[in-house]
Amino acid sequence: MMQDLYVLAGILAALAIGAVSPGPSFVMVARESVSVSRGNGLAAAFGMGLGGLLMSSAAMLGLTMVLLAVPLLYLVLKVVGGLYLCYLGYRIFHGASAALADAGGGALQAHSASRSFWMAFTTQISNPKTAIVYASVFATFLPGKVSLLLALLVLLGGWMIEVGWYATVALLLSAPAPRRTYLRFKTALDRAAGAVMMALGVRLVSSAIKP
Repeated sequence: MMQDLYVLAGILAALAIGAVSPGPSFVMVARESVSVSRGNGLAAAFGMGLGGLLMSSAAMLGLTMVLLAVPLLYLVLKVVGGLYLCYLGYRIFHGASAALADAGGGALQAHSASRSFWMAFTTQISNPKTAIVYASVFATFLPGKVSLLLALLVLLGGWMIEVGWYATVALLLSAPAPRRTYLRFKTALDRAAGAVMMALGVRLVSSAIKP
């Protein structure tokens, strides 16, 4: 039992480091939180959590081994995921100069929380490297034989880390001061966020076609 606890602690620590690393997921949650509302940011956090749970489950089941065993499939997923990130980035960049409607009290409601949830979910799963990261962590820490309880605790812990981190981001960036800063520099900040998202997409595609 103690051995399982040590394994669990090591995995969760590694996943926590990965979760806080900057990437398209952070960009998505940050923008939903500061430009739309706290509720949208929290919905996006749960979308990231569901996407992370799907990826970690795939890694636990060994589906990532299929991607590694069939390079063409992995390359196709990287290209598709990269193009999707480019598309999201373009939409953010293109709409940078558009004004947001103020719903009163400083709350900006540009779209529904469900849309934020699914945008975050698709952003999370659009990068197949996320599943590979989970697989690498699991391969490093998990023993040869994994009990059902340990597997469930790992998946639950990973989900809690994803949701907890992005919910924290949502709560911090949806506060009045960050919101006022965003409204003041909306066009520049949206263009920067869109450019970063497109750059991450291009990087993912280029990593797939690089000889």
